Amino acid sequence: MAVEILRQELGSAAAPWLAPYSPGVHEIVRDAESTSVVAALNAARTDRSTQGIRFVEQSALVAGEPYESFIARTACVPTRENIHDFFNGMVWLTYPHTKRQLNVLQAGQLVLHGSSGPRGALRDALTIFDENAALLQAPAELIEALHRRDWKTLFIGERQLWSSARLVIFGHALLEKLMKPRKAITAHVWIVDDVSDAAVAASLTPERLQAKSFLPLPVLGVPGWWDANNDAGFYDDVTVFRS
Repeated sequence: MAVEILRQELGSAAAPWLAPYSPGVHEIVRDAESTSVVAALNAARTDRSTQGIRFVEQSALVAGEPYESFIARTACVPTRENIHDFFNGMVWLTYPHTKRQLNVLQAGQLVLHGSSGPRGALRDALTIFDENAALLQAPAELIEALHRRDWKTLFIGERQLWSSARLVIFGHALLEKLMKPRKAITAHVWIVDDVSDAAVAASLTPERLQAKSFLPLPVLGVPGWWDANNDAGFYDDVTVFRS
């Protein structure tokens, strides 16, 4: 069962990347001990605005209907008993307006172009955002260094500025990867002025998404996110921190 795996692997439940989803993660893990991920997520949503969304078993997905179209039509999110879908549900509970905006755009593209053939720049960007995005609100010095891929300035020279930054792991596949942390895990960073749900949803315009204005960030280089990066030599690995 996904929750049993999660309970075993969470280990350090204080992991910084889980902070935006706590205490919800722990409540759901506790409540799901004797039930399913779907039931636990639905129980948790009573205390949160989910834009009318509820969670259903994967078997509810109509054969031949795209996943995104089904959600748009029914306001139901098909959910499997695994870690990937557990984190997808947690993001829905925490960022419902943003997830809803992603779904509206995805479903709209399917209406226009169908599910076969080339996906196009917008659908590609929507998938990247949904699966692997991280939201970053930070001082200008950090944003500029990230644009330059100037890792030493970003993580060492301006290290103290990270205390004024907010980094939220949004992509549920990225959250899943961080269950087994490794240096090379890289997020597609989306720069925002505000990491709140409403502000992020408003930033998701087709024009900006199609421009793919993502920046790569090896997230375990962020100060305080992994003990190993307290050693400045951590950033000398050019296979990860590339110019």
